[in-house]
Amino acid sequence: MTREQPTPSDEGLDGPLARLFSLCNAEQAQEYLPEKRSVRIHGHSTTLRLERAFWTVLDEMAADEGVAAGALITRIHDHCLVNNDKNLASCLRVVCLKYINLGA
Repeated sequence: MTREQPTPSDEGLDGPLARLFSLCNAEQAQEYLPEKRSVRIHGHSTTLRLERAFWTVLDEMAADEGVAAGALITRIHDHCLVNNDKNLASCLRVVCLKYINLGA
């Protein structure tokens, strides 16, 4: 993996932020692309648009739980939308970040 030339704002950085910036390169561009998937939640079809990186985490979470991604999304919908009933995609992104933090 090659890293772009450092920008002036990168100079003197080390630690987690520098490691994060080193991952933001052309090789990782596919992870940032939005992807739409259709899922059924309690019999109602809906389409969700998330970046591929979040779909990867959701698929990993579903495998860890031994369920399909759609079933996991339904569980997240039922448990997390109590406080945020308007935006399932945002809820899913936050759950993915929290899941990653648990594994860190």
